Amino acid sequence: MRSLSLLFSVLALLLLLPALLPLLGWLNWLVIPLALLGAGLGVLFGEERAWKLGLLVLGVAALRLLLGGGLL
Repeated sequence: MRSLSLLFSVLALLLLLPALLPLLGWLNWLVIPLALLGAGLGVLFGEERAWKLGLLVLGVAALRLLLGGGLL
């Protein structure tokens, strides 16, 4: 389960990279739940890298949505 939390966080990071491009900001709506899942599982199973990466990805995705007007 520890590797599963890291997998979700890395998958969220990989989806975040194209989501930073213009016209692909809607992809952040998929990134946020994945990052939350990865961070949550990381906290539950003691995987520090997973929850830190999940929180970082979550913060960047939320900021991108906020700046793009998708999150009010």
